[in-house]
Amino acid sequence: MTVLDRAPAGAAPARKTDPAPRRETGVANAFSHGFLLLWGLLTAFPLLWVLVSSFKSDAEILGDPWGLPSALRFENWARAWTEANIGQYFLNSTIVVAGSLTLTMFFGATAAYVFARYDFRGRQIAYYLFVGGMMFPVFLALVPLFFVVRNAGLFGTWTGLILVYAAYSLPFTVFFLTAFFRTLPTSVAEAALIDGCGHFRLFFRVMLPMARPGLISIAIFNFLSHWNQFILPQVLMQGDDSKWVLAQGLAALAINQGYEGDYSGLFAGLTLAMLPVLVVYVAFQRQIQSGLTAGQLK
Repeated sequence: MTVLDRAPAGAAPARKTDPAPRRETGVANAFSHGFLLLWGLLTAFPLLWVLVSSFKSDAEILGDPWGLPSALRFENWARAWTEANIGQYFLNSTIVVAGSLTLTMFFGATAAYVFARYDFRGRQIAYYLFVGGMMFPVFLALVPLFFVVRNAGLFGTWTGLILVYAAYSLPFTVFFLTAFFRTLPTSVAEAALIDGCGHFRLFFRVMLPMARPGLISIAIFNFLSHWNQFILPQVLMQGDDSKWVLAQGLAALAINQGYEGDYSGLFAGLTLAMLPVLVVYVAFQRQIQSGLTAGQLK
């Protein structure tokens, strides 16, 4: 029979010593921050270079591509806006994106709310049909989509392009907003129904304001996708160049100005195309982050 060593009755219990901080944590943080800084520089440098080059002359672009401009030549922007029709293409893109974004958000929000809040026969099948649309890239549907739009009499029209943009963005919009609507408190909806609020008023007056962070987030993602879209307008908007969107206009400008040697006008046109995207992202970056995190909390 062995005797266990015991501490004296009045002795204080031994303190547990905290483990020394590991150097690996500091090294990992330094490496991650350095990698993020490098990634940020690689992403921002081309944008900054295009912006600086838009103020240069053609001689400065070719002779000193990495240097600063000797003067701020805003006439490059004016020339790209008028002579290269960037202004017309900018207006066309604004019309198309505004129409498609309105349709996408309205139908996407209503469908997502029904999938998230109501139980009916075939709900899961309909929901997975929407979600399954994200599995097929748009490139696989270009040929049948071309014939469908042409047979409907919408080829080369903004209406056809708006409808295609909206249909293309609906699967991800429904998927994102369905998960977001499920996180909203059910007690608020039940209280509104008890107080005599109908289903339509409940959706538009109660649930939509509560889902504002998610709506802003998905609206910004759809805006960026629609504004930068090139393959769909290139296939569906052939012919009349007065109806081209900005992506088509920039492609034509790059080809034409490349032969003519007006590189300053080309960089100015690229800058004008980038500005709306940068402004939207900088203005709503907090809403994007809050919308992505709010949908994960109950």
